[in-house]
Amino acid sequence: MYGDEATIRKILTGLGDTWAVVGLSSNRDRAAYGVAEVLQRFGKRVVPVHPKAETVHGERGYASLADIPFDVDVVDVFVNGHLAGAVADEAVAKGARAVWFQLGVVDEEAYDRTRAAGLEMVMDRCPAIEIPRLG
Repeated sequence: MYGDEATIRKILTGLGDTWAVVGLSSNRDRAAYGVAEVLQRFGKRVVPVHPKAETVHGERGYASLADIPFDVDVVDVFVNGHLAGAVADEAVAKGARAVWFQLGVVDEEAYDRTRAAGLEMVMDRCPAIEIPRLG
């Protein structure tokens, strides 16, 4: 419902390769770590966004989206659902082209706000699962 194939393909192949991954830290046991690794294998620049601002997968981290001193194409959100809407709003303010809420992250009001602002959006899907399917 919140991730039709055309939108998924557009985000993964047509909107740019700089992905801010909110919630990405150096903790190898977290899903964000592995997903970021897959995105890098498929040519995406993965920018960690986490309060610790750690360097992950060779990319300098930032404490918030607003701290990133360059444009971001997609904001991939690995935070609890009750925090995700605020991150989507930050992505709009940052000028991102798309927002991607990971598996289990659903906020219909954030989806509506983000789409109304002109961004593409997917919820409750994983780009590391979707990108290899594109062929």
